[in-house]
Amino acid sequence: MQPSSTTFQGVREGDERRPRTSQDLLVECAKRTAEALRATGAATDAQITSAFNHANKALSEDRPVELLEFIARAQGYEEEFMGSAIVSLSEAVASTLSPSPPLIPFAGKLIAPSAFYESFDSLHKLARVLLAPVIYAEDTDAIGVASINPIAALLMAEEILNAVDRRFDIKPFLTVARMDYESWTFLTRKHFGL
Repeated sequence: MQPSSTTFQGVREGDERRPRTSQDLLVECAKRTAEALRATGAATDAQITSAFNHANKALSEDRPVELLEFIARAQGYEEEFMGSAIVSLSEAVASTLSPSPPLIPFAGKLIAPSAFYESFDSLHKLARVLLAPVIYAEDTDAIGVASINPIAALLMAEEILNAVDRRFDIKPFLTVARMDYESWTFLTRKHFGL
């Protein structure tokens, strides 16, 4: 498949395999993120292993996890420096994607797309698992997804594309973006009650 104007490299339209579960997508996100961090030299194998151990503990306690946050902590960043560490890790991961999702500093100021989440409850639940909120939804024609982890946002966009296409037989224009740590923590609390 050639990427179209509505897709990023790796977005699978009309994927004929069995539907992917939230767990499948979370595992894929973690693996692809770890590969990107290794490929760019942004994290060592020891840091990735440590992050996976902490992430698995959080998952066993039924808490959503974002690997980049655990990587930053494994690299020794304290809370006051977490924002700059996350932006750096996010940029490293984004550099492995084509096109590279942009960082949008105003993501935290956008209104939650309540009607979209109500219409697509399963996507709202998946967005919570991936910690990749929908930042805007103009009906089902134009939808934006963002996260500190561009791979999580990309996977979320894939699922939105497929769900909207199945329900309405249209392919929405999707925006995949990155956001800063402060906006992300604000939006994940606002959208998912975390």
